[in-house]
Amino acid sequence: MGKHYRPAGKKKEGNAAKYVTRTQAIRLLQISLPLFRKLCILKGITPREPKKKFKGNDKTYYHVKDIAFLHHEPLLEMHRAIRVHERKIKKAEAKKNVERANRLREKTPKPKIDRIIRQRYPRFVDALGELDDCLTMVHLFATVPATKEKKIDVDLIHKCRKLAHEWQAFIARTHRLRKTFVSVKGIYYQAEVEGQTITWLTPHALQQVVPDDVDIPTMLNFLQIYQPLLGFVNFHLYHSINLKYPPLLDPELEAEAAVYGLIRYAQSNNKPTILETSELVESEQLESKQDGPEIQNKKSELRLAQLQHQLPSNEPGALMHLVEKAAGEDGEEYDDETKQCKNLFQNVKIFLSREVPRESLHFVIPAFGGMVSWEGEKAPFAETDQSITHQIVDREAQGHRFLSREYVQPQWVFDCVNARIILPTENYMVGRIPPPHLSPFVDYGEEGSYVPDYAKTIKHLQAAARKEVLPLPGVEKDLEDPQNLLAEGIIDRAAANQAAKEKQKLMILEKQYHEDLKKELQGATYTSAGSTEVIQTGESLNNGQANIDDVDMAELVMPNKKRKLLKAMEISNQRKQSKNDTIIRRKKKLDEAQNQRS
Repeated sequence: MGKHYRPAGKKKEGNAAKYVTRTQAIRLLQISLPLFRKLCILKGITPREPKKKFKGNDKTYYHVKDIAFLHHEPLLEMHRAIRVHERKIKKAEAKKNVERANRLREKTPKPKIDRIIRQRYPRFVDALGELDDCLTMVHLFATVPATKEKKIDVDLIHKCRKLAHEWQAFIARTHRLRKTFVSVKGIYYQAEVEGQTITWLTPHALQQVVPDDVDIPTMLNFLQIYQPLLGFVNFHLYHSINLKYPPLLDPELEAEAAVYGLIRYAQSNNKPTILETSELVESEQLESKQDGPEIQNKKSELRLAQLQHQLPSNEPGALMHLVEKAAGEDGEEYDDETKQCKNLFQNVKIFLSREVPRESLHFVIPAFGGMVSWEGEKAPFAETDQSITHQIVDREAQGHRFLSREYVQPQWVFDCVNARIILPTENYMVGRIPPPHLSPFVDYGEEGSYVPDYAKTIKHLQAAARKEVLPLPGVEKDLEDPQNLLAEGIIDRAAANQAAKEKQKLMILEKQYHEDLKKELQGATYTSAGSTEVIQTGESLNNGQANIDDVDMAELVMPNKKRKLLKAMEISNQRKQSKNDTIIRRKKKLDEAQNQRS
């Protein structure tokens, strides 16, 4: 009887039961703010915006269930164990016990990210869909300098470069690259892998400077999950084409052209390296001692045939004169778009000068079926090779010019890739101002969009490559009148007469439909014979209805919702048109200024 019961607190309802602030979440988990941010990045937990939020409240909210999952996360216990271990290291260093401190530092527990990756991406398609930011981050850290102040380690940079080269080698080997665009920020690439469109950005091959206002610790937290994610993706992709992972690469070739070396390794179709070849030869010699002379000859011929088809042609000293693998002997099945990309540079042999962006061209040219070489000891062919069709240069001063090849600027390669045809090299010759580098991510065929002149030229070149006949400039407006096309000789007389009859019939039906709408608005009814009887007299028409012939009848009978949508579309088209007019005016001014200078 003497017991006092504490009354239960008020039950939370609404946003208080569904969301918690960041401060409340940190107190519940009993961790620091940097560790909370790191866990949210690794687990993919993002802030939520409540539906009913108080005005002037700038707090960051998280869902209660997300914080509950973090509370039972094994990674949280691992970080707590790491924090305790770091305290032991500091204690040993304070006591000047160097051996114990080094021993503890070697045994520092490391968190495992593979379990988190399996939770976040249960299917491989899910991982491919989230690969855009991953590839951009990995390619970025592959070019930044190593600094102790920013905690950017050399091993981290080497690992990012290795992962980036492996990804590019797979894309080039399977011819999955679709678009590329060189901008001020860097080089954009777009590929299609297993039905997923992946777009990433790579920085230019220049010396990178890490500014002080960039949050490097947060980027390193993202990289902590992006590195194993890209590693798992590369592992799955390489095994999907029957290649061992990680791929082997000649260390001497890695310094000159790492991507090209990996591509050649992939084209060798998981063939044995030099060490494996020597082991095969030794095993053959041992077997030859035990067998008769006829069996020895058959086995040696079989082994020689295997070596001819298995050794990669780019590895030094590996019986390169026996390897003559022709293109297209893979036996792989590609779709139409992949076949088109694979055969774009099929008959093109390109040599790169030392001043051009070598790494990007090593990736793009083989991805579209071309052969590429450069100045170096491990280059596939020398600059003096007479079979070279194009040489990519970016400086006017050239020592010796070969008349059997064409000297073009690097933009020619990227424009050919986007246009899917071999463009004429006249506009890309050294010393000339190249044509505008059009973005493949812009749809110039959209209604109301501005179409540059060079885009029209490329369109006609593509039609000529497909052996199609496009209407001449100025004929597009005459497509509505078949008689004009007949006068130009584009269609025959029978087709012109048929089109004229169809157009006349449609005009009669449209006119009759508008007349019926006007009669219905005026309150009259009509019979099938065309006679009308007034059954209801409407109110006096206002001044606006007097000019009803000038009003679009379809808009008058349109529902209110569709009418608003139509007005929004008209406003959008007007904005596009004004933007296009501004571009045209600027282009006209530039042309006038150039004419005055000339």
